[in-house]
Amino acid sequence: MQTRLTPATALLLTLPPLMWAGNAVVGRMVGELVPPMMLNLLRWALAGLLLLPLATWVLRPGSGLWKHWRRFSLLGLLSVGAYNALQYLALKTSSPINVTLVAASMPIWMQLIGRLFFAAPVSRRQMAGALLSISGVLLVLSRGRLETLLQVQLLPGDIYILIAAICWAFYSWMLARPGGEPEAIRSDWAAFLLAQIVYGLAWSALFAGGEWAVTDQPIVWGWPLAAAVLFVAVGPAVLAYRAWGIGVQRAGPTVASFFGNLTPLLTAVLSSALLGELPQLYHGAAFALIVCGIVVSSARR
Repeated sequence: MQTRLTPATALLLTLPPLMWAGNAVVGRMVGELVPPMMLNLLRWALAGLLLLPLATWVLRPGSGLWKHWRRFSLLGLLSVGAYNALQYLALKTSSPINVTLVAASMPIWMQLIGRLFFAAPVSRRQMAGALLSISGVLLVLSRGRLETLLQVQLLPGDIYILIAAICWAFYSWMLARPGGEPEAIRSDWAAFLLAQIVYGLAWSALFAGGEWAVTDQPIVWGWPLAAAVLFVAVGPAVLAYRAWGIGVQRAGPTVASFFGNLTPLLTAVLSSALLGELPQLYHGAAFALIVCGIVVSSARR
């Protein structure tokens, strides 16, 4: 049941953007220590182990996990397997600020995917908001230079995060349209996440294997990598997921969505402190356009 926004709820909703910002920065920091697909595999393997004591029952034959393998396999592909792996891959050639700014336009991509593939209506207000937010994304991709945009000189990381955003939009619409999976799994946050991780790990292992076959980047084992994997598994994967779920229940999805927009700002702060990558003026302008677009799209008449 939705309640007013209390300081405790605000703190809960601030934790996930902070974790997601940290995920982008850490992903960039360990880029020389581990290939991106392998980092994604290690992250979710550890997250799955952490969730096992909370939801072991979901692995039993009668839980519904194996009966609905198509549903959970697709959810695991779009979220655990594709979105997170593409984000780490994007960080190889694009900055954490750029990656999180493009990802912050997610509500707009959800509207477009919903209209094109799920017959969801889109109002004129939502269309206007989409144009504003897409303008912000284009500003990021062009690095604030019109000639760059006209020449379509995109970094590989820009393309990867755009594909990741589309994957997440499909994933979100699938969550909004239940596919017959057992209510016992959907109503238990740990079980639902573990169910996706089980199949997502298979996809992640497949992608990591392909990465290993075509690249020669070694894995530099040591405490820096271990600490990074521990953080991305415990913070962005488990704690952020749980805190976000509770926050949305208390404050509602509309209020929560504005807290999600804190991610690029927090990323800019962490990038400046830890990586020395200072935000540029066009980053601030792009953030303003994206937020204005989301506000216009979600505002009621």
